[in-house]
Amino acid sequence: MFKNKSYIWISFIILIFGILVVPKIVDRIENNEIVKGDRLDKVSNTSKENGKLGKIGPAPKFELVNQDNIKITNETYKGKVYVLEFFFTTCPSICPKMNLSMLQIEKTFFGNPNFGIVSITIDPEHDTPAVLKSHRELLGVKSSNWNFLTGDKKYIFDLSNKGFNLYAGQNSQVKGGFEHSGLFALIDKNGNIRCRNDEFGNPILYYDGLEKKGVRDIQQDIAILLKE
Repeated sequence: MFKNKSYIWISFIILIFGILVVPKIVDRIENNEIVKGDRLDKVSNTSKENGKLGKIGPAPKFELVNQDNIKITNETYKGKVYVLEFFFTTCPSICPKMNLSMLQIEKTFFGNPNFGIVSITIDPEHDTPAVLKSHRELLGVKSSNWNFLTGDKKYIFDLSNKGFNLYAGQNSQVKGGFEHSGLFALIDKNGNIRCRNDEFGNPILYYDGLEKKGVRDIQQDIAILLKE
């Protein structure tokens, strides 16, 4: 008898579940929302708000000389949105790809006086202003707001590793003798490092200059900052 009552209660619970819950599940499937829950909804909402780029903090100040032996500082780019990288002209590995990515970015925003690019060498002993000028011409750079900078090695390494926290190091065991990050920093008109969030709602900090997605993302976010 008790066993029969248990079956009745179980059947009743299943019936209620079918009446109250199943229609909602069907609706979510039809609306392509089956994987959404409170946590995922928050991630989705964050992703939708990527138009409001996160502010990481002020970019480190710098003072170096460019390919024309003219002093360039962060103040030179005040009022401009700019992308910054660390590289060296004889790099046999990732730099050529970074160069192509930067050229693509330059082409997209060419002619906009409020946009610029900063490329800082981590091999200043070789990359003199004259070498940088030749490298610039070889790449076919057209923008007057794209400066290739050089200076004291320790100063540049500190700027990279301690200032921007973008790795750069000297290593005789690797081709070219130097190692460095393939990431690009994005700085707004007020001198702040800006970035979007990843799919989990965390700031990405810097953009991958070696991948199509990273280049596409930074171009989208440059356009956003130019409108601010």
